[in-house]
Parts: sequence; C-alpha cells; structure tokens
Amino acid sequence: MTTQDTDTTTQDTDTTGTRPETETEMATGGTDRGTTADATARARSATPGGAAVPPVAFDTVLVANRGEIAVRIIRTLRALGIRSVAVFSDADADARHVREADTAVHIGPAPAAESYLSIERLIKAAAGTGAQAVHPGYGFLAENAAFARACTDAGLVFIGPPADAIALMGDKIRAKETVRAAGVPVVPGSSGSGLDDAGLVAAAHETGLPVLLKPSAGGGGKGMRLVREAARLPDEIAAARREALASFGDDTLLVERWVDRPRHIEIQILADGHGRVIHLGERECSLQRRHQKLIEEAPSVLLDPATRAAMGEAAVQAARSCGYRGAGTVEFIVPGTDPSAYYFMEMNTRLQVEHPVTELVTGLDLVEWQLRIAAGEQLPYEQQDITLTGHAVEARICAETVSVSEGARGFLPSGGTVLALHEPTGDGVRTDSGLSAGTEVSSRYDPMLAKVIAHGPDRATTLRRLRAALARTVTLGVPTNAGFLRRLLAHPAVVAGDLDTGLVERELDALVPRSVPDEVYEAAAAVRLAALRAAPDAGGWRDPFAAVSGWRLGGEPAPIRFPLRVPGHEPVTHRPGPATGHTVTPDRVSVTVEGVLHTFDRAGDWLGRDGDAWQVLDHDPVEAALAGAARAGADSLTAPMPGTVTVVKAAVGDRVTAGQSLLVVEAMKMEHVIAAPHPGTVTELDVAPGTTVVMDQVLAVIVPDEDGDADGGTAEAAEHGKPAEHEQRGGPDDRTGAEEHERSDGREDPEKPGTPKTPETRGTPETPGTPDQHERPGEATP
Repeated sequence: MTTQDTDTTTQDTDTTGTRPETETEMATGGTDRGTTADATARARSATPGGAAVPPVAFDTVLVANRGEIAVRIIRTLRALGIRSVAVFSDADADARHVREADTAVHIGPAPAAESYLSIERLIKAAAGTGAQAVHPGYGFLAENAAFARACTDAGLVFIGPPADAIALMGDKIRAKETVRAAGVPVVPGSSGSGLDDAGLVAAAHETGLPVLLKPSAGGGGKGMRLVREAARLPDEIAAARREALASFGDDTLLVERWVDRPRHIEIQILADGHGRVIHLGERECSLQRRHQKLIEEAPSVLLDPATRAAMGEAAVQAARSCGYRGAGTVEFIVPGTDPSAYYFMEMNTRLQVEHPVTELVTGLDLVEWQLRIAAGEQLPYEQQDITLTGHAVEARICAETVSVSEGARGFLPSGGTVLALHEPTGDGVRTDSGLSAGTEVSSRYDPMLAKVIAHGPDRATTLRRLRAALARTVTLGVPTNAGFLRRLLAHPAVVAGDLDTGLVERELDALVPRSVPDEVYEAAAAVRLAALRAAPDAGGWRDPFAAVSGWRLGGEPAPIRFPLRVPGHEPVTHRPGPATGHTVTPDRVSVTVEGVLHTFDRAGDWLGRDGDAWQVLDHDPVEAALAGAARAGADSLTAPMPGTVTVVKAAVGDRVTAGQSLLVVEAMKMEHVIAAPHPGTVTELDVAPGTTVVMDQVLAVIVPDEDGDADGGTAEAAEHGKPAEHEQRGGPDDRTGAEEHERSDGREDPEKPGTPKTPETRGTPETPGTPDQHERPGEATP
C-alpha cells in the first residue's frame, strides 16, 4: 500500500509485501464469512442464460469515505481486480480502511468540513492517483449533487445517480411532489419549500398534531423532531434547524403527519442507464432510536406477496420519475394495522447502511452492481428473475451508552480507544467493520462502528444466530450498544415480529439493566488482587509481608476492600469473596459467585461479556468527598457524553427554573440539552460555545433555592461520593452474602437533588442490622 498527501505529494511505500486477506479468504475465514464473495459468485451464476459476467471497465476507484463502508467497498473492488484508493484525515491516519486499500491519500485535518466534505481535496486526490471513478459510500457527500457534478466536470465517473436525480430526491418537498405526480401515495403534510418558522407552525396546525419536523435536505434521522404539543413547536423548530444546518448545510424543514405506531419499510431498487428498473424486495427497519435505525431485516414479516409487489412497483415508478440510475432505496411509512395503506417518505439516492440483508437474501453484491451500472452495463435481470431466499437481520454496533437514568435517559454518543476487539464469525454470520485494536473513536464522525448480520433459512434461526453473534462481540475501550441489541432481539414483540418505530423507546426500561452485576465487581477485584500479589523470586521465595492477607500486628486481619466506580453508577466498596475458582490472565478473568462461574474478556480497566462492557475504575473517596464539600448544597451539571458545547443560554448569577434549558452539547451530530434540575442560581459556568468536553466534565453548578430550613450542608456534602459497601461473601451456602445482594421491597432509594440517598438496613438472624451491600454514598460502613 502507498500513502500520499494531497499537499506534499510525497509517498511512503509499504515494504512489508503483505496485503489484507482477499475477499475469498474473508469469506472462508475472516470477519465477512459467507458474504460479499459468496454474493458475487451467486450473482454471476444467476446471470440469465449462464453467460459470464464481463470485467468492470474501471482500473482504479477512489472511495470518498471512511470506516466500515470504505472497508466494505474496498473488498468488492479487490474481488473484481480493481485498484482501490482510500482517503483519510489526520484522525484516520492509521485507520483500517487506510491499511486495506491499495493506495491512501491524506486529505486534511480531522474536522470533516476540511477533509471528507472537501470536494476540492477529493477531486484532487482522485486526479493524483489516476482514479477513473469515485464511490461516495454513504453519509458525507454521498447525496451531494454538487459533488456528483464536480466529479463529472473533472472527467470522473460518479458511482451513483445523476446529479439532477440527487438534487430532486434530496429535496424532500420536491421529491414528494414528483412521486405524487407519478401516482405514488405520499404522507400528508406541508407543501412548498422555504417555509419560515411561522409557516411551519401554520402547516403543523393545518396537518394536525402530532407532526414530524424533517429536514428537506437530508435523512438518517438527523434534525427530525416529533411534536405532539403546539407549545413545543417554536423550540423544536429551532432545534431541528440547528441540527439540519450542522448535518446538511441547509436548515429548510417540512412538516409531515405523524402516523402512530408506524412501521418503516423500504424497497431496494436497481436502475441501469438503458431504461431497466427492478426492485430487490423490501427491508423492515422499524426498530429505531431517535428516528435512526438499529435493526433491519429482509424480508418483512408484515408483507404478503401482493403488497410486496405493489410497494415494489411504486418504488420502481418513484425511481423512473426522477431519471434514476444505480442502486437506491425508496422508503415508505406503513400503518401496522393496514400494510396496504403505505405512504412514500423519501428516496435515498445512495447505498444504504442496511444493504447487506438484501445481498444475503438475493445473492447479489450491490456494490458490484453499482460499479457495473456506473460503467455503462445493462442489468441482465428481469423482475421475475429476483427471488428472496431465507431471512437476514442486521444489527448496527454504535459507539454509545444506553441509559435509563434520570437526566441522561436514552442513547448518548461515546468514544475512546479500542483496547480489545473480537468480531464474530461463523456459519451464516457476517461482520462489516471499520475497527481494529488501537482505533481511536471520537465524537467527530458518525457513531456507527460496525454491523453484525446473520442469515438463515427462516427468521427464528436467523434471530438466534444474530443474538449468539452479538454475545461473541467484544469491543473493550469504547462503550457500545451490542449488549442492548442482543436483549432487544430477544424481546417477545421482536421475536413475534410485532414491530413499530416506537417500540424501542417504549420498552427501554426493560432492556437496560439499572445496576452493575455483582460478578463484574468481583472480577474487577480479582484483577486487582492478582496485581497486588508479590511474584516469587528466582528461588521461588515470596516475601510474607507482601502477602495480600490484611494481616495486622496484634489484631484481626483487616478485610480487603476495593473502592470501585463504573461511570454512570454510584461508587461502591467491594469486599472480594473467596478466590476459589478465580482465574486471571492478561486478557480474561473468571470468577465464581454463588457457585456460578462467570468469564469476562478484559483489557485495562474494561471487562466484557455477552456484548456488554463495563469500565471499572478505582474510586478515591477522599477526593470525591473534598469535591462534594467544595460544592456543598449545590448540584453539578455534567456532560453526559464527550462532545462540543454548541449553545449556552445562561450566565453566572442567573436565576433559573426547573427544566430550563441551559446548555446544548453536540456529539456525532446529535444534540443533548442540559437543563436545570430545580430552581436555583448558577454559581459556576466553565464552558462557552465551541468548548470541547469529556464525559462527566462539570459544565455548570446550580445552588438550589432555599426551601424552609435547609439541611445537608458541608458535613453531608463531604459524605457524598463515599462509596457504598458492597460485599461478596462466598458460595451458594453463604445465605447472608446472597441475601445482602437483594432489596427487601425491590424499590429504588428515594433521592433529592444535592443530598445522598437514604440508607436502608435490615437484618437476618445471622447478621442483625447488616447494611445493604448497595448502600448509597453517605452511609456508614461496618
């Protein structure tokens, strides 16, 4: 591989003589087992008449993207014998897509606006490497008509639809008018473009609440707002405009009627430059969060053959109406009670994230057919040649935390460095990924890291395979949603196929554990105990005074305790149980808790199991107490995620009301509003618009209004941050240890801002008055 800089044009040649494994090797032993290579082979064998598929006319293609989609495209290029050119910013100099390409070009600093969104730099990179065509992937400039035109003007083939089709379908307002004229049913809503705020409010009232505010210039859920109350319209319009402008450079909005309990079903189409347009069946994408897809599957359990054919024909007509060429997707909103009453939502003029499920049920490599159509080839298929075999389901692995905590509920972008990575393989399992160990995940780009896809003869088998694959997924160092997705796929409604776009939000509480499993703390303690044990010298002698036994002169051994903290949870002090059955190695740890053996992957402070991961940090009670005393009686508002402060609506000395919006933090093009938890006065505000913040960084401090006789002053605040007592006392016969891990009533402790939670104690005949092992900070410890 060679790397090149668009400014200096110097080259560094990889002298190792090694290359990433080929597509066939990936299909038989890599992370893409049984996927694009198999799809290509099936596509060739399925050509009508058995004629050989000719080679694609391109010699070199530049991939104008990054991450997993760049890796995915490069693999098909390699399988077809086409030289690949990657591009990278400063942040991606050692990224996987750079290493897998034949040539890589540096295009600028980390901000996307100066690298991946720079049309000039991309065109220069293509010209400097001899590329004949440019594949935009998805995201960034994939649906940018100006980029498509710039490629054409530079003598490059844009692997996608014509610029005019992109411009037409990229304008959601014009797109609806165009497909309506072609006889395709559309969602009721506003008409006309360029509505100001007052016009949007009027359109919302005319359409009838609830309504959905949508950016006209883009998709992917960014900038979309569901509004149920008229009083919320001004704030939601402002927020939607900000996100739309940041994501697409255009803050034009439209209004659509909200369909309650809708299902999101889309049709994949292929159109060549010779007038042939076919569809490849549907994908169900109803499992979403923040209007962004989490799980996609093909085919949908909702559609019967007649509805599938009707929706497919509507999608074909939508493509014809705009002179489409290439691979595209027509999205429909479908009432779950009447699938025949479908409405056109929008057309995505690019390859979709979820394209692998279509590849697996049709046997077609969509990237290959994008290349062939762009090279001028005619589709060799009629509609009747397309058949769907088996079932496929995809899960999107994203860098995010999933929380149900008050004030931080939902899906929040995360970041970090990948310390350990295992991506699942096996029969019927495919992983599309841009990750490698050492990858730095920041808030600069989209949070999606990888996709795990399963294929099987039927839906039940496929869901089982995908759940098992997610359980084998290990990404330590960066919080991801893999464990959440595994639990979502086991939800009874998902298993039954009873889906809608609101299901995830409705069931979030049941899908997110509120506490850290006891065995996680036990495993963390086992790792720390192993590190404390003195190694024997060359003769096998160990210093007895270095033994981790708690020995004290003239007294009982002191119990060994580890103050620990998992971000997003209260700190605890964990007393390890007997080490019987405990094993610690450099990359794994196994512990036995109540007779059950638990095994975790480990790296640094991180532990992982079944797709879930926990960062278990050492907690300093003294430092926490001092910080609490310094802000006695006040509430600190902290960053719920790494990102950038975009809006500051308060200043030191301001009086604020409960729920008042104070700050907006943006990460990965998603906004999170920081609001006042109660009435009070802002006493500290250490950030400004443009400030980069890390997770849990203090953004502002609010002193609550006095309400009667205030209590809980400095002494109480000093106790805040003191870890709860948490003990593991042994095996299955130790009833005391087992009972102390349970609540007697199953309730959460009451809590009020600025004060520690109320302790709860209870006793058994063996241990009268023993404090609950999940005591909150500020409680006494034995």
